[in-house]
Amino acid sequence: MEQYRTRSPQYGPRRDRPRPPRQPVPSQAGRGAGGEPVRAARPPGPRRRPAPVRRPAPAPAPAAGGLPNPRLTGLGSGLFCAVVMFLLGALCSALFGSSLTAYGVLFLPVSVLTALWVRRGDLMTAPVVVPIAFAVGLLPVADGEDGTGGTLMGLVTALATQAGWLYGGTLVAGLIVIVRRIRLVHRRRTAGVRPPV
Repeated sequence: MEQYRTRSPQYGPRRDRPRPPRQPVPSQAGRGAGGEPVRAARPPGPRRRPAPVRRPAPAPAPAAGGLPNPRLTGLGSGLFCAVVMFLLGALCSALFGSSLTAYGVLFLPVSVLTALWVRRGDLMTAPVVVPIAFAVGLLPVADGEDGTGGTLMGLVTALATQAGWLYGGTLVAGLIVIVRRIRLVHRRRTAGVRPPV
């Protein structure tokens, strides 16, 4: 018997059907080294700048030749005022012969500095510590006999005769504290922060 050779069917387009038109191959000129398409350069135009990062402003440096501006606590302001007044009292006793008027005049700038240098949280302590420091500073100035009783009597006499300086310094410190407090409350209200009660 003869075996006929069969041909495997070919899966291709038939000759009788028309072929679809070929599409053109894209040019390789616009491709990079890895075969990726190269983007055309954009025409120059306005670019968006990133929003600037806001940093907190640094604390201003103290001006050359300006006064120092420390921030004292309530206890610190009391110690500052008492020590300075005691030293000024000893200075008045040595230089001016225990002049209570010179001591009273020197008391006023110390009261102002104490009220200015106390920190915001302890503002109300300044008018309290100023009269106490005035009495402490009177110890070397007050004339009295030897002994504790004589010194105490001289201190009470000096406080009675120099009450004007005492009230004046306390009033100045109180006014400065009130002005600082009003400014602090105004700043907090404008910033939208409720001030502490």
